[in-house]
Amino acid sequence: MAEASTESTPVKSGAAGAAKFVGWDSRKYNYFEPKGRRATHYEDVTVDVQPDPERYLLQDWIISFADGTGAYNKAWTALKSSDWHKFRAPDEEWERTHYARQARIEGMIKQVVDNARKNGAPGHFDKTWLKMIQDHVGALKHAEFGLGTSLMQAQRYGYTQMINNAILTNSSYKLRFAQDLTLYIGEIAMDLDGLDTDAGKEHWLKDPVWQGVREACETIMGSADHLEQYFATNAVFEPLVAELVRSGFVMQCAAAHNDFVTPAVVSSAEADYEHNLANAVELFHILAHDPTYGADNRKVLSEWHDKHVALCTEAANKLQPIWSQPRVKAVQFKDALEHAQNRAARIKEEIGFG
Repeated sequence: MAEASTESTPVKSGAAGAAKFVGWDSRKYNYFEPKGRRATHYEDVTVDVQPDPERYLLQDWIISFADGTGAYNKAWTALKSSDWHKFRAPDEEWERTHYARQARIEGMIKQVVDNARKNGAPGHFDKTWLKMIQDHVGALKHAEFGLGTSLMQAQRYGYTQMINNAILTNSSYKLRFAQDLTLYIGEIAMDLDGLDTDAGKEHWLKDPVWQGVREACETIMGSADHLEQYFATNAVFEPLVAELVRSGFVMQCAAAHNDFVTPAVVSSAEADYEHNLANAVELFHILAHDPTYGADNRKVLSEWHDKHVALCTEAANKLQPIWSQPRVKAVQFKDALEHAQNRAARIKEEIGFG
């Protein structure tokens, strides 16, 4: 690193490199405090990318809404923070690493499905299980898509790039998985007679079994608070509904019906959730233990939690008939639900509220 300039003449040019100062030729940013001893690549490309008048945007917001509200506003969520810039996503995903992971997942799924179709695997699936894929895995994709679009909208309102990144990658994973399920059902339908690729939509819209899930999902989508959407998705809906179906039903029952393909497709969403959950727990733990606003935030989180747990528990109970429909009853609904409720309780404990 070059020495700081000792020139006595003031530099009047604004061109890059005109002035020499401590760190002027470094490729590392040192204007923020890293989480660890040294800044990571993730921090270099994320921290302060989104401007904040309280930090470096001294001229205030360059662009504002017609009512004078700045491009980003802390009042857009009921939660408060003494330092919104403290959060760092544990998975440290940014644009490049996110695209790379998504590409690897898509490659894995394509390889599994292509090989399965080549060897005629879908033709060996139990007939009752094929109906489960058609009706209920087909319905699940609509919940995944709905939450993906909800989070896509929510990320716009995050106060820092780190928060926005975490919510946006969460959205991207949900939308990718909804697409994976759509393509998977469509591809195996080409090898099977009578598999209705539109049945999932009909069950999502009309089957009483799925109407509780619709209500829970649409309630999250309808929230005006972007952090409520993010919290409800990962701390409540995922463990009590989405993971209940993916892990507590599909992953447990498929193999008993000669299906080793669908679990491979669904497993990608299980891995996605571990990433998303770690990020969400980190953010809400910071907010729940904020030195200034922690008590108020814990109250807000408790209110959100109670509201969405009631909806998601009702939604989960309405799904119970699905567990009795396959030919082989590999797992009981009460056991799957108990596991889901324990998972949700552990998440609440990790965040530390209520």
